[in-house]
Amino acid sequence: MSKIAVVLFNLGGPDKISSVRPFLFNLFNDPAIIDLPQPLRAIAAFIISLKRSKTARGIYQQMGGKSPILEQTTLQAEALEKKLTDEGKKRGEEYKVFVSMRYWHPMSPVVVKNVNAFAPDHVLLLPLYPQYSETTTGSSFLDWDATSRREGLAAPSTKICCYPTDLSFIAAHAKLIRDMYWKASEEGQPRMLFSAHGLPEKLAAKGDPYQWQVGKTVAAVTQILAIDELDYRICYQSRVGSLEWIGPSTEEEILQAGTDKKPLLVVPISFVSEHSETLVELDIEYRKLADRHGVPGYWRVPALSVEPLFIESLANLCLNADRSQKICSFSHTRHCPRNYEQCPCE
Repeated sequence: MSKIAVVLFNLGGPDKISSVRPFLFNLFNDPAIIDLPQPLRAIAAFIISLKRSKTARGIYQQMGGKSPILEQTTLQAEALEKKLTDEGKKRGEEYKVFVSMRYWHPMSPVVVKNVNAFAPDHVLLLPLYPQYSETTTGSSFLDWDATSRREGLAAPSTKICCYPTDLSFIAAHAKLIRDMYWKASEEGQPRMLFSAHGLPEKLAAKGDPYQWQVGKTVAAVTQILAIDELDYRICYQSRVGSLEWIGPSTEEEILQAGTDKKPLLVVPISFVSEHSETLVELDIEYRKLADRHGVPGYWRVPALSVEPLFIESLANLCLNADRSQKICSFSHTRHCPRNYEQCPCE
Protein backbone atom coordinates (compact mmCIF):
# COMPACT_ATOMS: atom_id res chain seq x y z
CA MET A 1 0.00 0.00 0.00
CA SER A 2 1.35 3.41 -1.01
CA LYS A 3 1.79 5.90 1.82
CA ILE A 4 0.91 9.57 1.22
CA ALA A 5 1.70 12.38 3.65
CA VAL A 6 -0.35 15.58 3.38
CA VAL A 7 1.02 18.73 5.01
CA LEU A 8 -1.47 21.50 5.75
CA PHE A 9 0.16 24.94 5.92
CA ASN A 10 -1.27 27.78 7.98
CA LEU A 11 -0.08 30.98 9.61
CA GLY A 12 -0.05 29.85 13.22
CA GLY A 13 -0.67 31.97 16.29
CA PRO A 14 0.52 32.42 19.88
CA ASP A 15 -0.57 29.66 22.25
CA LYS A 16 -0.34 31.93 25.31
CA ILE A 17 0.10 35.62 26.04
CA SER A 18 3.85 35.27 26.58
CA SER A 19 4.15 33.85 23.05
CA VAL A 20 2.77 36.98 21.38
CA ARG A 21 6.05 38.86 21.05
CA PRO A 22 8.14 35.92 19.73
CA PHE A 23 5.31 35.09 17.32
CA LEU A 24 5.40 38.66 16.01
CA PHE A 25 9.18 38.52 15.74
CA ASN A 26 8.96 35.37 13.61
CA LEU A 27 6.35 37.05 11.41
CA PHE A 28 8.33 40.22 10.76
CA ASN A 29 11.63 38.36 10.44
CA ASP A 30 10.26 36.62 7.33
CA PRO A 31 11.86 38.09 4.17
CA ALA A 32 8.49 37.73 2.44
CA ILE A 33 7.11 40.26 4.94
CA ILE A 34 10.09 42.61 5.37
CA ASP A 35 12.47 42.61 2.43
CA LEU A 36 15.72 43.54 4.15
CA PRO A 37 19.03 41.66 4.38
CA GLN A 38 20.14 40.24 7.69
CA PRO A 39 20.89 41.47 10.30
CA LEU A 40 18.80 44.52 9.39
CA ARG A 41 15.65 42.42 9.05
CA ALA A 42 16.10 40.86 12.49
CA ILE A 43 16.68 44.30 14.02
CA ALA A 44 13.54 45.64 12.35
CA ALA A 45 11.56 42.58 13.48
CA PHE A 46 12.77 43.05 17.05
CA ILE A 47 11.71 46.71 17.09
CA ILE A 48 8.31 46.12 15.44
CA SER A 49 7.46 43.13 17.64
CA LEU A 50 8.39 45.14 20.74
CA LYS A 51 6.27 48.09 19.60
CA ARG A 52 3.21 46.03 18.64
CA SER A 53 3.22 43.37 21.33
CA LYS A 54 1.09 45.36 23.81
CA THR A 55 -1.72 45.93 21.30
CA ALA A 56 -1.48 42.35 20.06
CA ARG A 57 -1.69 40.96 23.59
CA GLY A 58 -4.91 42.90 24.04
CA ILE A 59 -6.31 41.28 20.89
CA TYR A 60 -5.45 37.77 22.03
CA GLN A 61 -6.82 38.42 25.51
CA GLN A 62 -10.19 38.95 23.81
CA MET A 63 -9.88 35.38 22.48
CA GLY A 64 -9.12 33.78 25.83
CA GLY A 65 -5.39 34.49 25.92
CA LYS A 66 -4.34 32.62 22.79
CA SER A 67 -5.07 32.06 19.12
CA PRO A 68 -7.56 29.28 18.29
CA ILE A 69 -5.94 28.62 14.92
CA LEU A 70 -3.98 25.49 15.88
CA GLU A 71 -7.03 23.77 17.37
CA GLN A 72 -9.09 24.68 14.31
CA THR A 73 -6.42 23.58 11.85
CA THR A 74 -6.03 20.30 13.76
CA LEU A 75 -9.78 19.68 13.41
CA GLN A 76 -9.49 20.36 9.67
CA ALA A 77 -6.55 17.96 9.44
CA GLU A 78 -8.50 15.24 11.28
CA ALA A 79 -11.53 15.68 9.04
CA LEU A 80 -9.37 15.64 5.92
CA GLU A 81 -7.47 12.53 7.05
CA LYS A 82 -10.73 10.69 7.66
CA LYS A 83 -12.01 11.64 4.21
CA LEU A 84 -8.75 10.65 2.53
CA THR A 85 -8.54 7.39 4.46
CA ASP A 86 -12.00 6.40 3.25
CA GLU A 87 -11.12 7.23 -0.34
CA GLY A 88 -7.60 5.85 -0.08
CA LYS A 89 -8.83 2.35 0.69
CA LYS A 90 -10.29 2.21 -2.82
CA ARG A 91 -6.94 3.23 -4.32
CA GLY A 92 -4.57 1.20 -2.18
CA GLU A 93 -3.24 4.32 -0.45
CA GLU A 94 -2.67 5.19 3.20
CA TYR A 95 -2.92 8.87 4.12
CA LYS A 96 -1.67 10.80 7.11
CA VAL A 97 -2.24 14.56 7.49
CA PHE A 98 0.22 16.84 9.29
CA VAL A 99 -0.12 20.50 10.35
CA SER A 100 2.77 22.91 9.75
CA MET A 101 2.56 26.50 10.98
CA ARG A 102 4.71 29.26 9.55
CA TYR A 103 5.29 31.51 12.58
CA TRP A 104 4.47 29.42 15.65
CA HIS A 105 4.45 25.79 16.68
CA PRO A 106 4.32 23.23 15.21
CA MET A 107 6.82 24.62 12.70
CA SER A 108 8.55 23.00 9.76
CA PRO A 109 11.62 21.47 11.53
CA VAL A 110 9.43 19.33 13.79
CA VAL A 111 6.90 18.55 11.07
CA VAL A 112 9.53 17.41 8.54
CA LYS A 113 10.91 14.99 11.12
CA ASN A 114 7.41 13.66 11.80
CA VAL A 115 6.77 13.22 8.09
CA ASN A 116 10.06 11.36 7.69
CA ALA A 117 9.09 9.07 10.56
CA PHE A 118 5.90 8.19 8.66
CA ALA A 119 8.15 7.19 5.72
CA PRO A 120 5.76 8.25 2.94
CA ASP A 121 6.16 7.41 -0.72
CA HIS A 122 4.98 10.91 -1.63
CA VAL A 123 4.26 14.20 0.13
CA LEU A 124 1.48 16.60 -0.84
CA LEU A 125 1.94 20.18 0.36
CA LEU A 126 -1.44 21.88 0.74
CA PRO A 127 -1.77 25.49 1.97
CA LEU A 128 -4.86 26.64 3.80
CA TYR A 129 -4.54 29.83 1.76
CA PRO A 130 -6.95 29.36 -1.17
CA GLN A 131 -5.53 32.33 -3.08
CA TYR A 132 -1.80 32.30 -3.78
CA SER A 133 0.48 35.05 -2.50
CA GLU A 134 4.22 35.19 -2.09
CA THR A 135 3.60 36.41 1.47
CA THR A 136 1.63 33.32 2.53
CA THR A 137 1.85 30.19 0.37
CA GLY A 138 5.12 31.28 -1.23
CA SER A 139 6.72 31.89 2.16
CA SER A 140 5.51 28.54 3.53
CA PHE A 141 6.86 26.67 0.50
CA LEU A 142 10.27 28.37 0.70
CA ASP A 143 10.55 27.61 4.41
CA TRP A 144 9.50 23.99 3.87
CA ASP A 145 12.01 23.52 1.05
CA ALA A 146 14.87 24.87 3.15
CA THR A 147 13.94 22.71 6.14
CA SER A 148 13.46 19.62 3.96
CA ARG A 149 16.95 19.99 2.51
CA ARG A 150 18.44 20.48 5.96
CA GLU A 151 16.53 17.57 7.54
CA GLY A 152 16.83 15.27 4.54
CA LEU A 153 13.20 14.66 3.59
CA ALA A 154 13.38 11.44 1.63
CA ALA A 155 10.09 11.38 -0.30
CA PRO A 156 9.32 13.46 -3.40
CA SER A 157 6.81 16.30 -2.96
CA THR A 158 4.09 18.03 -4.92
CA LYS A 159 2.98 21.56 -4.02
CA ILE A 160 -0.71 22.35 -4.51
CA CYS A 161 -0.31 26.07 -4.98
CA CYS A 162 -3.89 27.42 -4.94
CA TYR A 163 -7.57 26.66 -5.47
CA PRO A 164 -9.42 30.00 -5.79
CA THR A 165 -12.25 28.61 -7.95
CA ASP A 166 -12.31 24.92 -7.05
CA LEU A 167 -15.95 23.89 -7.32
CA SER A 168 -16.35 22.36 -3.85
CA PHE A 169 -14.49 25.29 -2.27
CA ILE A 170 -16.85 27.73 -3.97
CA ALA A 171 -19.89 25.62 -3.04
CA ALA A 172 -18.80 25.64 0.61
CA HIS A 173 -18.71 29.43 0.65
CA ALA A 174 -22.07 29.64 -1.10
CA LYS A 175 -23.72 27.31 1.41
CA LEU A 176 -22.57 29.31 4.42
CA ILE A 177 -23.51 32.60 2.76
CA ARG A 178 -27.03 31.39 1.92
CA ASP A 179 -27.53 30.34 5.54
CA MET A 180 -26.88 33.95 6.66
CA TYR A 181 -28.16 35.96 3.69
CA TRP A 182 -31.87 35.45 4.33
CA LYS A 183 -31.47 36.27 8.01
CA ALA A 184 -29.65 39.48 7.10
CA SER A 185 -32.38 40.29 4.58
CA GLU A 186 -34.82 40.88 7.44
CA GLU A 187 -33.34 44.37 7.70
CA GLY A 188 -33.60 44.99 3.93
CA GLN A 189 -31.44 43.77 1.07
CA PRO A 190 -27.95 43.44 2.58
CA ARG A 191 -24.76 44.58 0.94
CA MET A 192 -22.21 41.78 0.98
CA LEU A 193 -18.62 42.69 1.80
CA PHE A 194 -16.18 40.03 0.64
CA SER A 195 -13.36 40.88 3.01
CA ALA A 196 -9.89 39.51 2.30
CA HIS A 197 -6.57 40.05 4.02
CA GLY A 198 -4.77 43.05 2.57
CA LEU A 199 -1.57 43.12 0.53
CA PRO A 200 0.90 46.00 0.06
CA GLU A 201 0.53 47.72 -3.30
CA LYS A 202 4.22 47.24 -4.09
CA LEU A 203 3.82 43.45 -3.94
CA ALA A 204 0.78 43.53 -6.19
CA ALA A 205 2.75 45.70 -8.62
CA LYS A 206 5.49 43.05 -8.75
CA GLY A 207 3.02 40.52 -10.13
CA ASP A 208 1.64 38.81 -7.02
CA PRO A 209 -1.59 37.11 -8.24
CA TYR A 210 -3.40 37.29 -4.90
CA GLN A 211 -5.76 40.16 -5.67
CA TRP A 212 -6.63 38.71 -9.08
CA GLN A 213 -7.37 35.33 -7.51
CA VAL A 214 -9.55 36.90 -4.79
CA GLY A 215 -11.56 38.49 -7.59
CA LYS A 216 -11.95 35.13 -9.31
CA THR A 217 -13.17 33.56 -6.05
CA VAL A 218 -15.77 36.26 -5.53
CA ALA A 219 -16.94 36.05 -9.15
CA ALA A 220 -17.43 32.29 -8.83
CA VAL A 221 -19.25 32.59 -5.49
CA THR A 222 -21.64 35.30 -6.68
CA GLN A 223 -22.39 33.31 -9.83
CA ILE A 224 -23.35 30.17 -7.91
CA LEU A 225 -25.42 32.16 -5.40
CA ALA A 226 -27.68 33.31 -8.25
CA ILE A 227 -29.35 36.02 -6.15
CA ASP A 228 -31.08 38.66 -8.23
CA GLU A 229 -29.52 42.13 -8.14
CA LEU A 230 -26.89 41.07 -5.62
CA ASP A 231 -25.21 44.06 -4.00
CA TYR A 232 -21.60 43.24 -3.16
CA ARG A 233 -18.13 44.73 -2.83
CA ILE A 234 -14.62 43.28 -2.53
CA CYS A 235 -12.54 44.90 0.20
CA TYR A 236 -9.38 44.31 2.20
CA GLN A 237 -8.65 44.34 5.93
CA SER A 238 -5.73 44.09 8.38
CA ARG A 239 -3.58 46.91 7.04
CA VAL A 240 -0.41 47.57 9.03
CA GLY A 241 2.36 50.13 8.73
CA SER A 242 2.70 53.15 6.48
CA LEU A 243 2.84 51.38 3.11
CA GLU A 244 0.13 51.80 0.49
CA TRP A 245 -2.17 48.76 0.48
CA ILE A 246 -4.58 47.42 -2.09
CA GLY A 247 -8.12 48.65 -1.61
CA PRO A 248 -10.76 49.57 -0.96
CA SER A 249 -10.41 48.87 2.73
CA THR A 250 -13.11 47.10 4.70
CA GLU A 251 -13.34 50.14 6.98
CA GLU A 252 -14.09 52.40 3.99
CA GLU A 253 -16.85 50.09 2.81
CA ILE A 254 -18.41 50.00 6.28
CA LEU A 255 -18.49 53.80 6.38
CA GLN A 256 -20.07 53.85 2.91
CA ALA A 257 -22.73 51.38 4.04
CA GLY A 258 -23.54 53.71 6.92
CA THR A 259 -23.97 56.60 4.49
CA ASP A 260 -26.12 54.42 2.21
CA LYS A 261 -28.07 52.95 5.16
CA LYS A 262 -27.37 49.44 3.92
CA PRO A 263 -27.24 46.40 6.24
CA LEU A 264 -24.03 44.44 5.85
CA LEU A 265 -23.24 40.76 5.45
CA VAL A 266 -19.50 40.29 5.79
CA VAL A 267 -17.84 37.26 4.18
CA PRO A 268 -14.23 36.36 5.17
CA ILE A 269 -13.38 35.26 1.66
CA SER A 270 -9.66 34.56 2.13
CA PHE A 271 -9.83 33.04 5.63
CA VAL A 272 -10.69 29.36 6.12
CA SER A 273 -10.48 29.32 9.92
CA GLU A 274 -11.41 31.65 12.75
CA HIS A 275 -8.62 33.72 14.26
CA SER A 276 -7.86 37.32 15.22
CA GLU A 277 -8.85 38.79 11.85
CA THR A 278 -12.32 37.27 12.07
CA LEU A 279 -13.08 36.95 15.79
CA VAL A 280 -11.71 40.34 16.81
CA GLU A 281 -11.29 42.54 13.74
CA LEU A 282 -14.52 41.55 11.97
CA ASP A 283 -16.70 40.56 14.91
CA ILE A 284 -15.74 43.21 17.46
CA GLU A 285 -13.86 46.16 15.94
CA TYR A 286 -15.72 46.44 12.65
CA ARG A 287 -19.08 45.75 14.29
CA LYS A 288 -18.48 48.70 16.62
CA LEU A 289 -17.46 50.81 13.62
CA ALA A 290 -20.69 49.83 11.84
CA ASP A 291 -22.78 50.70 14.90
CA ARG A 292 -21.11 54.11 15.28
CA HIS A 293 -21.75 55.02 11.65
CA GLY A 294 -25.38 54.01 11.43
CA VAL A 295 -25.17 50.71 9.56
CA PRO A 296 -28.69 49.29 10.13
CA GLY A 297 -27.54 45.68 10.52
CA TYR A 298 -24.27 43.77 10.66
CA TRP A 299 -23.86 40.02 10.14
CA ARG A 300 -20.78 37.93 9.53
CA VAL A 301 -20.61 34.62 7.67
CA PRO A 302 -18.50 31.99 9.50
CA ALA A 303 -15.14 30.88 8.15
CA LEU A 304 -15.20 27.57 6.28
CA SER A 305 -13.59 25.59 9.12
CA VAL A 306 -14.74 21.94 8.82
CA GLU A 307 -17.71 22.59 6.54
CA PRO A 308 -18.02 19.21 4.72
CA LEU A 309 -17.90 20.79 1.25
CA PHE A 310 -14.62 22.50 2.14
CA ILE A 311 -13.12 19.27 3.45
CA GLU A 312 -14.32 17.62 0.25
CA SER A 313 -12.51 20.33 -1.71
CA LEU A 314 -9.23 19.71 0.15
CA ALA A 315 -9.61 15.94 -0.31
CA ASN A 316 -10.22 16.28 -4.04
CA LEU A 317 -7.16 18.49 -4.39
CA CYS A 318 -5.07 15.75 -2.78
CA LEU A 319 -6.66 12.86 -4.67
CA ASN A 320 -6.44 14.59 -8.05
CA ALA A 321 -3.02 16.22 -7.71
CA ASP A 322 -0.58 15.51 -10.52
CA ARG A 323 2.19 13.88 -8.51
CA SER A 324 4.53 13.94 -11.48
CA GLN A 325 4.80 17.73 -11.04
CA LYS A 326 6.57 19.69 -8.35
CA ILE A 327 3.82 22.35 -8.45
CA CYS A 328 0.21 21.57 -9.28
CA SER A 329 -2.85 23.83 -9.14
CA PHE A 330 -6.42 22.61 -8.77
CA SER A 331 -6.78 22.90 -12.55
CA HIS A 332 -3.50 21.06 -13.31
CA THR A 333 -2.27 24.03 -15.30
CA ARG A 334 -1.40 27.68 -14.88
CA HIS A 335 -4.55 29.79 -14.74
CA CYS A 336 -3.09 33.19 -13.75
CA PRO A 337 -2.48 35.58 -16.66
CA ARG A 338 1.19 35.84 -17.66
CA ASN A 339 1.55 39.36 -16.29
CA TYR A 340 1.26 37.89 -12.77
CA GLU A 341 4.90 36.94 -12.69
CA GLN A 342 4.87 35.67 -9.10
CA CYS A 343 2.51 32.83 -9.98
CA PRO A 344 4.59 29.68 -9.25
CA CYS A 345 3.10 27.63 -12.11
CA GLU A 346 4.81 27.44 -15.47
